[in-house]
Amino acid sequence: MIPLEKIQKAASLIGEIVVKTPIVHSPALSRMFGGDIFLKLENLQKTGSFKIRGATNRILSGIGKLGPLGVVTASAGNHAQGVALAAKKAGVQAVIVMPEWASITKQEATRAYGGEVIISGRSLVESLEKARELAMDGRTFIHPFDDQRIIAGQGTIAIEIFRDLSDADMIIVPVGGGGLISGIASASKAIRPETKIIGIQSLACPSAYESLKKGQAVRVDSSLSVADGINVRKPGKFNFRIMKECVDSIELVTEEDIAAAVLMLLERNKILAEGAGSVPLAALMSGAVRVKKGSKTVLVISGGNLDSPLLGRIVSRGLSNNGRIMRFLVHLDDVPGALARLLSIVASLKANVLHILHHRSVRNVPFYSTVVELEIETRGQGHVEEVKDKLKGAGYDIKL
Repeated sequence: MIPLEKIQKAASLIGEIVVKTPIVHSPALSRMFGGDIFLKLENLQKTGSFKIRGATNRILSGIGKLGPLGVVTASAGNHAQGVALAAKKAGVQAVIVMPEWASITKQEATRAYGGEVIISGRSLVESLEKARELAMDGRTFIHPFDDQRIIAGQGTIAIEIFRDLSDADMIIVPVGGGGLISGIASASKAIRPETKIIGIQSLACPSAYESLKKGQAVRVDSSLSVADGINVRKPGKFNFRIMKECVDSIELVTEEDIAAAVLMLLERNKILAEGAGSVPLAALMSGAVRVKKGSKTVLVISGGNLDSPLLGRIVSRGLSNNGRIMRFLVHLDDVPGALARLLSIVASLKANVLHILHHRSVRNVPFYSTVVELEIETRGQGHVEEVKDKLKGAGYDIKL
């Protein structure tokens, strides 16, 4: 593990550049899960992610030894932005290789922080290979997670957690390549060994989970995930050793779990977190991790860089899954007043109409009928059932 002195040194080095992010108590989540739940809000960090901590420590601790052309790295987004801004603050050039699937929003944000972006690679592994090639031209290669100074920088989060909450019983951390949890676990086991460190990964890319299960770092197949920030197919060698030594367990969550957690953080806590930053809450919501009554649990909300289109899809899907939105089709006679009668029933049940589509030219529908698509806002699943029963009782044949 990384010695605490190195993490403390990193905290001093990066202190004037990074933000000391707040740790807040969530009454709503505490009532829901039976223990005191605290949120470490790295989504409020510069660049919207914890990644600038490690990037700043790596660059500032190497000043004077960096390549003549600056630094180069590879990342799908958050590390890219962290390196770009850290390099700009240090007055050095930064080239960032991003995979083909990296979001346009994160590409543009990286450029805005001063990084030169090169799109190359169908996976992060291929992007890293390209970055290493570019390093041969006179740039210093910065690995996004498999680097002891990167790990030390991320570990400064744990120092802040224990300064604000000295008796934390459990810290739940997102896991991709392992840089974040390696740093937090190293510091935590030195400061308060009894605090449990739990890592959370998406089922779409369970690399750390499978590696710990098999006793060695292994590469896994992956699929697209809402939590793209932790979609790393193999943990780093330093990271794996530290996880094996210091992490109590790694648990998995599904895509639906993650999306539901994004929505809950937004609705109940007014916090916008990306998929990767929401996996600690997803683990509580799914039951993958349980808290003891009266205990103190910290969820590391690692970032808030969520693309607006994806946020829209997550909110829409989540509201539908929770029974907060009901969508249905119904056939109506194409006569005056037919639609008004349908809507009067919906209104009488205090459901709010969000969208209406009125189709007349639909195949296999009689000439004097129309198809109406309705999207209505409801209070929950019980309200959906009430609307459905009332409409069926009035003679309407609806299809959800």
